[in-house]
Amino acid sequence: MTGSPPTTDTVEALVRHQLSLALGGRRGMVETAVPTLTFTVVWLTTRHLWLALGASVAVAVVELAARLVQRQTVKFCVNALVGIGIGWLFVHLAASRGGSADDQALAYFVPGLLYNIGYAVVMGLTCLTGWPLVGFMIGSVTGDPTAWHADRQIVRLCTRLTWLLVLPCAVRALVQGPVWLAGHSGNLSADTAVAALGVLKIAMGWPLQLAALGAMSWLLGRNHTPLQHGAGDPVSPARGQG
Repeated sequence: MTGSPPTTDTVEALVRHQLSLALGGRRGMVETAVPTLTFTVVWLTTRHLWLALGASVAVAVVELAARLVQRQTVKFCVNALVGIGIGWLFVHLAASRGGSADDQALAYFVPGLLYNIGYAVVMGLTCLTGWPLVGFMIGSVTGDPTAWHADRQIVRLCTRLTWLLVLPCAVRALVQGPVWLAGHSGNLSADTAVAALGVLKIAMGWPLQLAALGAMSWLLGRNHTPLQHGAGDPVSPARGQG
C-alpha cells in the first residue's frame, strides 16, 4: 500500500511529503535495524555464521508477515530481506575463496559499505553537474521531469538538499570503512570489528538520516517556492521570500 499523491502548493511541501514516505516512520526504522542487530548479537554469542544469517532472515520474515496481516506496506521489510540476501551472497563469495569464518562475517558488511560509497559518489555527482537528484522528485509530480531545472532558485535549493542526503552516507563510509579494513587486515580482532560494525551500522543508520532530515526540514522551512503542476508549466519562485 502506497501513500496517496501529495496535494502540495510549494516545492518545499512536496519535498517534505516525499521524504516522509521514504523514511517510513519509527516502524520502518526498526524493521531495517533489527535484522542487522540480530545478526551481530547471534554471531558474537555463538560464533556460528549461518545461524546468525538464518536468525536475521527469520526476524525479517516475521516483520514481513506482520505487515501482510495488517495489510500495510512491506517496502521496508523487503528492503531488509534484500540487504540480508546481498550480505549472504558476499559471505558465500568469501567462503568460496577460502576465507575463514572471520572473513565471512566481515564480508556481510561489505555491501553496506559499497552502498554508502556508491550513493555518496552518485548523489554528489548530480550536484556537481548541476542536476541534483532531489530536483527529479519535483519533476515526478509536476509532469515534466526537467522543467524545474530552468529555475535557478529551485536548482540551488535542490542542490543543498541533495548534499544533505549525501552527508550521512559519506560519514558512514569514512567511519566504518577503516574499521572493516582493520578487521580484515588483522589489526583489529574479527569479533571486535564485527561488533563495532554492527553497532555503527545501527547507530549511524537512522540517527544520521534523521539528523540530515532535520537539517533539510530547517532549510525547507525558510523558503516557499510555488509548485506548478502539469507538464510544461513553469515552476517560478515566490518573490521576496527565502
